[in-house]
Amino acid sequence: MPSLAIVDPILLETPKEKKEKKSKKMKNIEAENETESPITEKKKKKKEKESKKRKALDSEDEEEKSETSSELVEPVKAKSVSEESEKKKKDKKKKKAKVEEVEEVEEEVKSVEDPNAVSRFRISDHLRAKLKEKGIESLFPIQAMTFDTILDGTDLVGRARTGQGKTLAFVLPILESLTNGPAKASRKTGYGRAPSVLVLLPTRELANQVAADFEVYGGALGLTSCCLYGGAQYQGQEVKLKRGVDIVVGTPGRIKDHIERGNLDFSSLKFRVLDEADEMLRMGFVEDVELILGKVEDVTKVQTLLFSATLPSWVQKIAARFLKKDKKTADLVGNEKMKASINVRHIVLPCSFSARAQLIPDIIRCYSSGGRTIIFTETKDSASQLAGLLPGARALHGDIQQAQREVTLAGFRSGKFMTLVATNVAARGLDINDVQLIIQCEPPRDVEDYIHRSGRTGRAGNTGVAVMLYDPRKSNISKIQRESGVTFEHISAPQPADIAKAAGEKAAEMITQVSDSVIPAFESAAEELLNNSGLSAVALLSKALAKAAGYTEIKKRSILTSMENYVTVHLESGSPIYTPTFAFRLLRDFVPEEKVEGIQGLALTADGKGAVFDVPAGDLDTFLAGQGKGGNVSLEVLKALPQLQEREQPRGGRFGSGGRGGFGDRSGGRFSGRRNDRFGSSGGRGRGGNGRRW
Repeated sequence: MPSLAIVDPILLETPKEKKEKKSKKMKNIEAENETESPITEKKKKKKEKESKKRKALDSEDEEEKSETSSELVEPVKAKSVSEESEKKKKDKKKKKAKVEEVEEVEEEVKSVEDPNAVSRFRISDHLRAKLKEKGIESLFPIQAMTFDTILDGTDLVGRARTGQGKTLAFVLPILESLTNGPAKASRKTGYGRAPSVLVLLPTRELANQVAADFEVYGGALGLTSCCLYGGAQYQGQEVKLKRGVDIVVGTPGRIKDHIERGNLDFSSLKFRVLDEADEMLRMGFVEDVELILGKVEDVTKVQTLLFSATLPSWVQKIAARFLKKDKKTADLVGNEKMKASINVRHIVLPCSFSARAQLIPDIIRCYSSGGRTIIFTETKDSASQLAGLLPGARALHGDIQQAQREVTLAGFRSGKFMTLVATNVAARGLDINDVQLIIQCEPPRDVEDYIHRSGRTGRAGNTGVAVMLYDPRKSNISKIQRESGVTFEHISAPQPADIAKAAGEKAAEMITQVSDSVIPAFESAAEELLNNSGLSAVALLSKALAKAAGYTEIKKRSILTSMENYVTVHLESGSPIYTPTFAFRLLRDFVPEEKVEGIQGLALTADGKGAVFDVPAGDLDTFLAGQGKGGNVSLEVLKALPQLQEREQPRGGRFGSGGRGGFGDRSGGRFSGRRNDRFGSSGGRGRGGNGRRW
């Protein structure tokens, strides 16, 4: 049975019927328009007005045009170029607002996660932007601990290990106080104004560094500063003071001179700061510092800050005398045994004086990691001598003109040269990026010297290596270890394998950086060398690496004195060996006298049962072959040093004593102190003369 379909009646109309129906409909519409009421006419006009309004809005805003274009009868004209430009500006503003919003959220997250985040402190936008520019997003512990205390106007004693950011700990809150805090209202302005801040430091280099920090961060806030130190002409300093400055940074001697000349007025002083106060004591600035601090008439109007890595008795007396009774203390060291930097690997290495010039380049190769190295000596003469012997090194000490010292430091900072040989002028406060290695040519007499010297590396959270050379016969490393809290890592001088590894890695890196374009030019020579040398490709490449690293041969080195082509031997007998004289008498029983005379660096073992000494590598067989003739005596070539007896150095002499010394001399004599093999410069430890320490 066929299915039924429903058909629309309209589809059944003929063309003629459709035409008549349409005509009739049009006539009805015309009739309705002719009889339209006034109300309908008003509605029509209202619709026309609304339509015009929409068109006007569309011409002003493209977004509204897209929403209403379907309701408009007339097409909208294209927007002008100026309107397009306006839209782009709006879009940029929206994007910028979104970026700022994201940054604000990120800062809030950081401040929640990091209690020392810069955003958590009362630091102005200009100063915060400058810190961010320097890559500082959070404060160091000493900075965070002291910021609010200083900004709120309280006197402070701050103590932290070297390299922990003590400088910014007082720079930041002082600048904020002067521009946005308690000191703003009373700060003098205008030409000839007296300073609001005085900062005292022990050395010219440190003064320059702190002044630079005030310039960088204070300049962003419209504050001016000047640095006063010896070695520079008075005229330029006097002109700056006459014009007026907000911050004066300087060394006690030159500050005192300007006070006596009438160039410094402390009537408007709001802050006085002693940085590295313990070093001022050691450098003989006690009287100058006390005189300068005493020039402030109304101490109630001045905030005093004292920062130091150690707190000897004089520093404590200064704090009690010149700081207010309600002062606060921020101590990040306290009673902790470890007072040196914890980010530093502390190494001691036995070495005779004469071997130092040969040994130091190898230490640099093995431990500097391609960064900068500072070598500390005890006297100015020794610094100059050693700098002359080390390729590319420069000296820094008190006898060098100030202008040259500044050039030297600038060159070291910028990487023009990577090795600086200095006296203690570089031991305090200097913050130089990428100092990976510190070498001390001998144990310093004062433990504080070791703490500050080793603290030139491992700064701002980085790591570093501090190597101290010592003579096992007359060292005092136990005292330094005991008082500084450092546990020294005892190693021997870099051996051929160590040197080859370090030098080979650097040479390999250099080779891989050579352009491939050189291969065709050298390929035939390389093939000929490989075919005719009789060596393997690995052996030839090893030689090429050695040559690139500057080595044509690698010599053996003693583990006792670090002298090249010497071997360290351990002597034992059936009875205790209490003196070097007894050890030599035992050796003469089975070794020719002339061979015994060639022994270097003899020292007794801590257990009293033996002695160690160096013999020339060529004489080793003679010593080993003759030991059977010496009764109950044994000799053994050492690979590691046993613990040795230590002897405190006598108070006199040191590097400044006269004698036969010099960097080219041999480590003289068989007995400790028998021959003066030190630096050979004249003068003692005083502040005057060629032997002057700084």
